[in-house]
Formats: sequence, structure tokens, C-alpha cells
Amino acid sequence: MCGIAGILRTEPKATVNTELISRMLSAIVHRGPDDQGIHGDGQMAFGTRRLKIIDLSAGHQPLSNEDRTVWVAFNGELYNHANRRKELALAGHHFRTRCDTEIIVHEWEEHGAQCVDWLEGQFAFSVWDASTRTLMIARDRLGIKPLYYSWDGRQLIFASEIKALLASGLIQPAVDLQSLYHYIGYEFVPAPATMFQGIHKLPPGHRLLVKQGSLSVEPYWDLHFEPDEISEDECISTIRQLLGEAVEKRLMADVPLGVFLSGGLDSTAVLSFARAVTDQPLPTFTIGYADDTFSEWTHARRAAKYFGTDHHEIIIDPITPELIEHAVWHLDEPMTDLSSIPFHILSCHAQKEVTVCLSGEGGDEVFVGYDRFIASKLDRLIYSRLPVSLRRYVIEPIIDWLPDRPQKKGAINLLKRFVEGAALPAEAEHLRWQYFSSRDQDSRLFTSRFLDQIKLDPFEPIRRHAAKASHADRLSRELYTDLRLTMADSVLMKVDKMSMATSLEVRVPFLDHKLVEFAARIPSSMKFPGIRTRAIYRKAMTGILPPFVLERGKQGYSLPLKTWLRGELRDYMTTLLNTSPLIQEHMQLDYINNLIDEHMRQVHNHNHVLWALMNVALWHRRFIEADAPRLA
Repeated sequence: MCGIAGILRTEPKATVNTELISRMLSAIVHRGPDDQGIHGDGQMAFGTRRLKIIDLSAGHQPLSNEDRTVWVAFNGELYNHANRRKELALAGHHFRTRCDTEIIVHEWEEHGAQCVDWLEGQFAFSVWDASTRTLMIARDRLGIKPLYYSWDGRQLIFASEIKALLASGLIQPAVDLQSLYHYIGYEFVPAPATMFQGIHKLPPGHRLLVKQGSLSVEPYWDLHFEPDEISEDECISTIRQLLGEAVEKRLMADVPLGVFLSGGLDSTAVLSFARAVTDQPLPTFTIGYADDTFSEWTHARRAAKYFGTDHHEIIIDPITPELIEHAVWHLDEPMTDLSSIPFHILSCHAQKEVTVCLSGEGGDEVFVGYDRFIASKLDRLIYSRLPVSLRRYVIEPIIDWLPDRPQKKGAINLLKRFVEGAALPAEAEHLRWQYFSSRDQDSRLFTSRFLDQIKLDPFEPIRRHAAKASHADRLSRELYTDLRLTMADSVLMKVDKMSMATSLEVRVPFLDHKLVEFAARIPSSMKFPGIRTRAIYRKAMTGILPPFVLERGKQGYSLPLKTWLRGELRDYMTTLLNTSPLIQEHMQLDYINNLIDEHMRQVHNHNHVLWALMNVALWHRRFIEADAPRLA
């Protein structure tokens, strides 16, 4: 796993100083502490920071073909590289290393821009063809690896992380106000935008080409929900086969490897399939807190004992301001998933023992695991059928009056969240229960001047993705939106940034594209009958996972943040929010301080919006207020 960075100038006789590439790579040393390489070719230069996983003695990047006309800088792993190497060798291509990176230059020679169709794995890479003066950058199908770019019509700058783009000194960082608006509700910035003006995410399953001074961005893969007439037995056997193959492929490494284990369905399934094809006990890692309602100690410990692993447990104390600020820096743009910092701490400890970890991310999106799917169905079948007057003037005021409870979930907390989400416009579909703002909050939080400068259309990103699956049934449309919007821009961004900050590679078998494509063909009636999530998946894991795992509900690596904001982090939060130039310019402090007061008195749980504001204030301090030399 690596980090890449590059610059292309399209003007005639323009050149790129490779010192700029060196500066960009210096900002992402954490992604590849083992090696650095830079290739320059007049108007184009790019480079790589390498974390050695396969062929430790060779594989220096950027890497070229035999006549040095095609060069590649690669971040990721290709799990089908051995098979592709055989096919390409039969076609007359010659290889100098065992490294999977070398496959790409020969796939480009064979297939040009369509080379991505032949690659299986997690990746973000760039290819430079000197003979045609063509540059392509591409991102894997599901968006496991990130890739950012900035294009002004004459110059393309790209990198694995935004901080590398800024370190070039060629981009003046500024806040994108529309992204700030979307961020407060979604708690991340929906692609292709970022929180920075003029910097974009390359969407998952897309490639970008620059040829003869012209730039184009196009999809090369998408997910299609077209249910098959398939028997339950066939469905179960195929899930087992594909998941087993996905895990086995991801055990490919020349370095130590482990598994993140929560004791839940997904991480334990990954461990089970991995244990079936390994001889030695695998290292497993889990985290917990003093508050048992947020911890998974018992479940992970029991699963580790069942499968005979070398188990490691990490306890998390209340997080410090320094740790929060460290996470904000590595995330590049504010993203408030409450599992981000725990995942970072977990990665720090795991990296002391291993270089690669398998994780269960993606299982909820592929096999219907989130509570928001239940909320959507209950609302559609029951709650939305109640008279509007009853909901608005009786149920909502009563639920709003109930005080927040300190535990993670509980009946009252779940009921409050359900009613809050159901009150949002139906166009947001199931993501109403993952959206943390409203028109009323927007009018009170933002200044009128700010609101005049943006487009007040909060659910445009949801509609845009849902429209691509408009032919599908409701559940399939919701799954598509989860996979293409929230997973790529939130879940996977967290996994990549928080693990690579520690030089740890994380692999996610549930996002093997063959498994994802098959799951899209399973009828919704099999995946989610009644209100029991993961129905067909649980059946497929029966006999593979022990009953105590199969019967578990979802918990996740969340933080007891609402409690910490009322205690250890209270003064830090209050000072930060009241002194932030970003908040002072675009938001109304009286309203924010009222939110703080209500949260402290436990009248309401405002941890989502307060945490979002804290993160964006810290982001602004580090990336916008900081001067360019300090940032670089």
C-alpha cells in the first residue's frame, strides 16, 4: 500500500520541477515509509511513497515497461495479479519483479484505458504513456482507496491525500461553502466535492484521462440491482463461496497479517474464513471503553477463544484534544464518524504487530445491516400512515420532551432518533436516519449571508445517486445509495485515512466486487424479510459462525462522546467553538451556545452537531488559517 502524487502541465514546452513532487510526497510519508521514487518527463512528473507488502526486495516505483514508455505510480493491492501475469506473459510481455504494480503497465499496453476492467482489488493509480502523452488516473470500483485532483484547464495536480496537493504550493486553500452546508447534515462531504474550493474526489469506479490538453472523467463500472430467480440454497452456497474466496485472496502478503475483531457478524466471518486456510493462530485486535454499553470486549474475546487466535485488547480512555487534532489532520477534510478515532487507536496498536489487517467493513451495506433500513421500513408500513396531526402535534412533542439517556442506544434514544428522522422529507429515504440537520436548524445555525450564497437543497446528493437505481425496488435503491454515497465518502475514507496514518494496510473482503455484484442480484425479499436485517446472510453463515455470533445485533466502534462532551471535553469544546473564525463568520454563536447548554443539561443529545462543528473548526485552523510553509 502506498501514497501517490503527481503534476501534469498541458501547455507546450511546460515542465514540472520534480522538487514539487518531493514536497508533495513528504506530506504523506506515513502512507509509505519504506521507499520513495519519482519519475519526471518534462510536462509530467509523479512519484510514490511505498509501504512494502509484496516483493519486498523489488517493486520500486514509479515502475515502467521494458522500453520505459509507460510508467505507473500505484497505491493498492491487485488480488488477481498472479493470474494476469500468466496471461500477459503468454501475450509476450516480460516482467522484472513479482510486484503486482508491474501488471498495470502491461495491461495498459494491451487494453489502454480499459485496463481497469482487468484489475481486481483495491487501488488508486496513475499511468503515464510517454508515446501518446496521455495521463490516466483511476480509482477502484467501490472507492476503497482515495484519490484527489485539482484541474484549472492547464494543470492537473493529483494525490492520495489532499495535504499532498496543498504541499505543492500551487493551490491556495479556501472553504467550499456548499460543502460546508452539506457536511453539517451528512457529517461528511459528498463526492465529487471536498471542503476545499477547486479540489475534487475522483468518484469510485471512475477514471480520469488527460490527452492533448483535454480532461475527461468517466465511469468504468457501476452496480446494477437486477434480481435473479435464484433458490435460497443456491444463494447461500454462492455467498459462502464468494466470501471465502474474497478472504483467501486478501491473505496475500509477504508481511505479518491480522484481523480486526469485534465479535460481530462481519469481522467474525472474516476471521472464520481466514482461519480455515491458515495453519497458525492469527493475531486479532479489539477495543473497548469503561462504559460497557459502548464496548464489545466480551463478544470479541469469546469469538477469539472459539477460533483460537492470538488476541489483543485495547482500552480507550477519554480522548485528548491532541488526539482529536491529529485525526483531523490525517482525515484531510472534516468527517465525524464517531468510530474514526477508535479505528485510529486500534490501527496504532495493530501496526506494532502486523503490517496488514483484514476488516469487516462493507457487510452492512452489502447485506442490509444498518438500523436505518429497519427505520425506513417501519416508517413506510406503519408510522407514515398515522394522521399528520397526530404525528406532528402529539407524538413529536412528547418524544422531544423525553430526556436523552447516557447509554449508546436504549429504547428512549432509539425512539427519539426514529421520530427525528421520520420528520425529515421523504425524498431522503432511509438516509433520513443518518442525516443530522433540518431546515429549522439550518436557519438558526447559519447566518443569512451564508444561506444566500449556497443552494439550499440538502438531499440533492441522495437524489442524484438514487436516480441511477430508479428502476430498482426501494430496498435496492437504498442499498445502492449507501454503497455509492455514504460508504465511499464516509466509512471507507475513515478506514483508509485512520489506518494509513499508522502505516497499516487494511483489506475489506466484503467489498470484493464479485461478491457485491452477486449480492445485488439477490431478491430483496431474501435479504430483508420483515424487520430482521441480514436474513439471507445469517442463513449463509449458519454452520460457519457459532450461534452466539449469529444472534448478535450491531454495535460498532463508536465513542461515548456525548458523555465526554459533558465532562472531560466540555471546556475544550466551548472554547474552540466560541473562538473559531469559521464559525464566527458563517454561523450564529448564540444558537451554538444554546445547543451546548441543552446538551449539558441532558435536555437533548446534540453530540452530532457539536462534534461536527468541533471538527470543522479544527480543520479550518489547521488547513485554512495555517500559512503555506507550515502546511507544507
